[in-house]
Amino acid sequence: MADGRADGMGSLAQNAAELSLNEKSQVDGAAPSTGQPLSADAPNHENTVQRIQTTTAELHLPTSSKDADIINTPLGKALDTCKPTARPPYTTDQLQKYDQLLASVSKWTDIPDSSVKGSNSTPLADHERMFLTRECLFRYLRATTWKVDQAEIRLRNTLIWRREYGTDKHTADYISVENETGKQVILGWDNDGRPCCYLRPSKQNTERSDRQIEHLVYMLERTIDLMPPGQEMLALLINFAETKSGQGATVAQGRQTLNILQNHYPERLGRALVANVPFLIWGFFKMITPFIDPITREKIKFNEDYGLYVPREQLMKEAKGNVNFQYDHAAYWPALTKLAGTKREAYRQRWEAAGKQIGEYEMYLRGGEQKPLMEVTKVA
Repeated sequence: MADGRADGMGSLAQNAAELSLNEKSQVDGAAPSTGQPLSADAPNHENTVQRIQTTTAELHLPTSSKDADIINTPLGKALDTCKPTARPPYTTDQLQKYDQLLASVSKWTDIPDSSVKGSNSTPLADHERMFLTRECLFRYLRATTWKVDQAEIRLRNTLIWRREYGTDKHTADYISVENETGKQVILGWDNDGRPCCYLRPSKQNTERSDRQIEHLVYMLERTIDLMPPGQEMLALLINFAETKSGQGATVAQGRQTLNILQNHYPERLGRALVANVPFLIWGFFKMITPFIDPITREKIKFNEDYGLYVPREQLMKEAKGNVNFQYDHAAYWPALTKLAGTKREAYRQRWEAAGKQIGEYEMYLRGGEQKPLMEVTKVA
């Protein structure tokens, strides 16, 4: 047991080190595999996709309950039967508003480093430009009921918040202590190809601090990393079983979380399944309900069978699925770090290969059957 634990912790340290190298490479604009900048012409799109698919396969992650009696890592991919639902075509008016927003955002050269009045402004970094995809702009337009000026303000505020909050600086090693008991687990995909993030309050292991919210944001970012082509939403599975007094979030934390989700991750929540809600937690939900927008409230389902929404082959037994999942931090955390990092690096390489354009297609960036923006523009 001691030897296995030491090997696992060694893997955790190794993967944390690899993640740090990847993050440094993203700041420097170089690929970790070569240490050289990627030009718009140099990488071959098909070769990049093939190499990344091979790398993902080499992680040897299970894909369902049929692959192992006990599973203690993330699952490798969604089932073939779980496909994202295609979004209805946008109207001519909506497309025109997108063009207006794209034209405005494309002129941005720098933004403030924080929300404090008088804060210094610095140029947009590559990873910030990469954030401004076609689908991202549409999400903010939908969230503001197609008001272009409001969508632009909210987008700008989100970029400032991401700088101030440090979403691109929180490393796996920094967040690790918060997840040592598996209080949040990304595992499987629902019937519509949404990656599932489990919140398990009974596993709470730390005193209340800013890092608890940073942990949630970190896991949201990793859940987004695992979205398949054509999917831009996630599923939250919240199980309050065995939760004791003091383990749940405070009202202040709940309001802070809602503020982050609604203002900086609009149109990201596709479904929220909440089970085993104790009396005290019901009171908590009643207190924060006024702060939840009506569209989000409609996505929250209480005490329903998770198996109606998530294939049981990719659903934990504690949620009445077939996956005998046993959290082992030394196994799970490095595996999640490597899986998400591999997909994030592939996303970045495709963006650079396609000319680093604002308004790029996420379907292309995630490896789907979509030509990059520069090729679509050429044909047009």
